[in-house]
Amino acid sequence: MNNRIQDRYDLTKLMFCVLFILTMMITSFLVIQPFIIGLTWAVMVVITTWPLLIKLQIVLWGRRVLAVIVMTLLLILFFVIPIALLVNSLLINSAPLVAWASSPANMHFPEMEWLNAIPLIGSKIYTSWHNLVEGGANELLAKLRPYVGEATTWFVAQAAHLGRFIVHLALMVLFSVLFYFHGERVAQGIRCFAVRLADEKGDSVVVLAAQSIRAVALGLVVTALIQAVLGGIALAMAGIPYATLLTVLMFILCVVQLGPLLVLIPAIIWLYWSGDTTWGSILLVWSGILGTFDAVLRPVLIRRGADLPMILILFGVIGGLLSLGMIGLFIGPVVLAVSYRLILAWINEESRS
Repeated sequence: MNNRIQDRYDLTKLMFCVLFILTMMITSFLVIQPFIIGLTWAVMVVITTWPLLIKLQIVLWGRRVLAVIVMTLLLILFFVIPIALLVNSLLINSAPLVAWASSPANMHFPEMEWLNAIPLIGSKIYTSWHNLVEGGANELLAKLRPYVGEATTWFVAQAAHLGRFIVHLALMVLFSVLFYFHGERVAQGIRCFAVRLADEKGDSVVVLAAQSIRAVALGLVVTALIQAVLGGIALAMAGIPYATLLTVLMFILCVVQLGPLLVLIPAIIWLYWSGDTTWGSILLVWSGILGTFDAVLRPVLIRRGADLPMILILFGVIGGLLSLGMIGLFIGPVVLAVSYRLILAWINEESRS
């Protein structure tokens, strides 16, 4: 009996056991570290699209293989190819943008002489604008010019890791296929592990996390991607320069919940200013439709499941972009949203008890 008690409380044995476990955990993390981003991305995609997979399996005579093949083709067609083309086009057009932002000749306020053509008040507006520019606005812009060039260069550099980005996309597709085939088994294993850690509360946490991922992925990322693509197509058809770069900017603004109008309205003004009133009017009507698209599409996709604080979404987008590059635009908001809802559920549970 004494020997058993001594073995149980043997400090040296306990330290070596803990050291061995920590060593195995750290080594395992180092081994899977290159796959973590692709794995996380695949988890988001599979959780979001799992109901569609089940419906396809029912339609395709209950064959999981056929449903997985269709889902993989849809994933490549509507997600992988557009994102890869967008990033590739961003890289192609990045050099002129950086050169423009870094050139002193381009960083100045326009003369706006066309204001004189406005009846009655045009000359007064032009005089006020001219006085503002002469009063030091261009000097202020000259001081900001180096920072604008550096910021533009940094932003483009985030998309410059095209090889790594393509690798993560390929891993995402590979892991998604595996999860589509064995999703129930993986989900059951995760829920059993959660129950082992925290009993029934652990299972509730896993379910809540899955619901949060689906809500945010559909409500934020998918909605923003659709808005940005539709807005980018309109910009390209209207002949707006750097339409691809503006599409990326629209996507970021839509994820942050600022909407696409911050890009579309200046484009409309530029079209009218350049005399292309036809496309300016078309883009104006399309912008009105696209501006309300968010309020219509998001409730349909998530059924009001992603009502999150604006500051949380903003931190997720900016923090994800800074830490993970372009992939962080997708992963950052989702990770913060899941953490936020888990913490909120824990606080509410504590307050009820």
